[in-house]
Amino acid sequence: MRHSLPRRLLAEFLGTFWLVFGGCGSAVISASFPQLGIGFLGVALAFGLTVLTGAYAFGPISGGHFNPAVTLGVATAGRFSWRDVGPFWVVQLLGATFAAFVLLKIAQGNIDFSLASGFAANGYDEHSPAGYTWQSGLLAEIVLTAFFLLVILGTTEGRAPVGFAPIAIGLALALIHLVDIPITNASVNPARSTSQALFVGSWALEQLWLFWVAPLAGAVIGGLIHRFTLADD
Repeated sequence: MRHSLPRRLLAEFLGTFWLVFGGCGSAVISASFPQLGIGFLGVALAFGLTVLTGAYAFGPISGGHFNPAVTLGVATAGRFSWRDVGPFWVVQLLGATFAAFVLLKIAQGNIDFSLASGFAANGYDEHSPAGYTWQSGLLAEIVLTAFFLLVILGTTEGRAPVGFAPIAIGLALALIHLVDIPITNASVNPARSTSQALFVGSWALEQLWLFWVAPLAGAVIGGLIHRFTLADD
């Protein structure tokens, strides 16, 4: 059953909100909590769990992209209508930004909170958690996004076991974050990066270009590889 575009857009808005609120919320609120902080591993699992649960809840309606790079990659692979790419990007950005706004209002209830701490924004050079250059960040984001698309496309084809795709996709995103958090604070999602950068401003907006260029490039690469070498006839 193909749902109407407004219903699909609502599902994408909600799913993207959930991804940013859950993933970035774990980084902002729980990662460094004294003695009990969840650290990199916890944040990586949080992002994976948001995609896993969101894909089961909203995927049957919209496809469960929650990410402009995923939408582009799936369209490149021939599995999504190009005319719907723009509307999906708009609601993904709106959902991510609204999630960041709600998260900011919650975080400001803590007397020690400051946007100067980064607010889970993505960055490179001095704003990389481990001091990685923009070249390292660009390469990592391209490679990881390309493989993310390959996992998504491979697990949602007809030959794949039915009903297990969200698990594989969620685990893939968790793995991506385990690799990428020290490098760029892990993006692979332009909507997620934009939402945090809008509130941090300054350096986060200046460096935002990388977190559009690299994920989108990686998504196209992944989509093309799948379409012409791996896809079912």
